[in-house]
Order: sequence, then C-alpha cells, then structure tokens
Amino acid sequence: MRVEICYNREDYFHYLTRKRIDMTTLIDGKALATKLQGEIAKKTARLKEETGVVPGLVVIVVGDNPASKIYVRNKERSAIAAGFRSEVRRLPESISQAELLEVIEHYNQDPLWHGILVQLPLPKHIDADAVLLAIDPTKDVDGFHPLNMGRLWAGNPLMVPSTPAGIMEMFKEYGIDLEGKRAVVIGRSNIVGKPMAQLLLAKNATVTLTHSRTHHLPKIARRADILVVAIGRAKFVTADFVKEGAVVIDVGMNRDENGKLCGDVDFESVAPLASHITPVPGGVGPMTVTMLMEQTYEAAVRALKK
Repeated sequence: MRVEICYNREDYFHYLTRKRIDMTTLIDGKALATKLQGEIAKKTARLKEETGVVPGLVVIVVGDNPASKIYVRNKERSAIAAGFRSEVRRLPESISQAELLEVIEHYNQDPLWHGILVQLPLPKHIDADAVLLAIDPTKDVDGFHPLNMGRLWAGNPLMVPSTPAGIMEMFKEYGIDLEGKRAVVIGRSNIVGKPMAQLLLAKNATVTLTHSRTHHLPKIARRADILVVAIGRAKFVTADFVKEGAVVIDVGMNRDENGKLCGDVDFESVAPLASHITPVPGGVGPMTVTMLMEQTYEAAVRALKK
C-alpha cells in the first residue's frame, strides 16, 4: 500500500526552508570572542609577570549620547576582563575642540596608556577628523588615523579597524579560504567597507567594493563567494542578492518595524542559501570589541621594544 503525504504550498515551503537552514553554518561570533578574550587575558597575565607591563586602554567620551553608553560599557568590561588598566574619561559636551585635543595629547605622552579610543559620534562643534588625527598612530587601536589607513592600503598594517579585523578572524576560525574567491563588500565607509576590501585583497580575493548607489547591485552581489554587508539599512540584502553556497557576513545592527534587533541582511530569506552566515545579534558585534583588546595588547608589546 502506498502512503502519500500532502503538504499545502505554505507548509512545504516552510519545510524546505528549515531543512536548508539546518545545512547552513552559523558563525558564532560570541563564542569566538569569548575564546579570544580568554587568550588575551592569559597573554596579559604573562606579560605582566615577565615585564611588569599592564596594557592600558582609555576611552574618551564627550557628552552623554545614550546610543554610545552600551558600546562604552562593553569596551570597559572587556578591558577589565582582559586584565588591562582601564579608564573611561568622561568630558562635558560643551568642551572645546582645543581642550579635547589637550586631553588626547596627555594620553599620547603617558606611557601607562597603550590604546586611546575616542567614542564617536562627537558633538557637532568638534571636527572628528582633527580629533582622530591627534591620536598617536601607535595608540590608535581603532585604526582610524590616516597613517594607519595608509599603511593598511600599502600592505603594511599597524592598527586595523576592529570590525574588519574581527571578520578576518572569523574566516580563519571557520576555515573559510579566501584565495581566488570573488568577494563583494556592500558599504564603503572608512570604518568597515574600505578596510574590509583591503584585507580581503591581501588574502588574494578578487574584491568588488559597492554601495547604495551601485547600479544592478543584486546582480553584482549574486556573483560573490564572500558577501560582506555593512550598509546600515535593516534587512537590505534579501535572497535576490545571494548565490547558493555564499558566505554571508552581516555587519549591520538595526531595529525592524517591531523594534527587534536585526542586521542589514534578511536572515530568514538568505540563510537557506548561504553556506555560512553571521547572526544578528551574536555575530560580528562581539568580535569588534575583542579585536580592540587584541590591538591594545599588541600596542603594549610594541611599546616595550621602543
């Protein structure tokens, strides 16, 4: 006797979707960040025991921007967990640019501090470019100083923006080979898109850097073996942008129409197509803070050699 199982169209689509998602590897940035944080803490303890040096990280905060509070708190907690000397220097929103530059110069000159972060955004009366330029490039653990940007593009990096650096660690951890692969980066910011493209080039990927005004963007994205999305628009990338088997890295952090955290990628439609994908939250975000800690540790080690 033959038994037939009938699905209505909606149930069958849901069944196939879940089956394909089960075949997709979720890149667990939170777990990887925890692992690396543990390694940084061990290295820091060893450095202190052998040399007496404790890596120092200061975060300079101007004003009281609510959106910045959680990021600053995460950085402070991670620094303390790593065994660093940690300070959050809070300054009034009314501070002048000249006064802020004096504060930065104080930390530039103080050998106890190896990493300096200025939390963005800054008040409108302060020139952010001038502030970033004022940070000693050897202490610029954000990697935003023009000298560090130039070194990255010249293939001789010192400090690398932490989000792209964290993504490269993800590729390494999950055994994702980049050589000869076609990579598409959606987003051209100095914080993610441009440095991400350069890091991929350095690993011999063939890179296309795109943005919101790129013509035929879905068609271009569908060619990608590696797709990195950092465009700042909730669920911007849908299944139409992704070829089967692609690695999809979602850098976005947004809220959807229901107030729920989401990325720049429509996870539900894209995950069934991807071989690997980062979730939001729990993907790229935790790695960003961890790489700031790694670069602070490395800056402390370099300072010993001066």
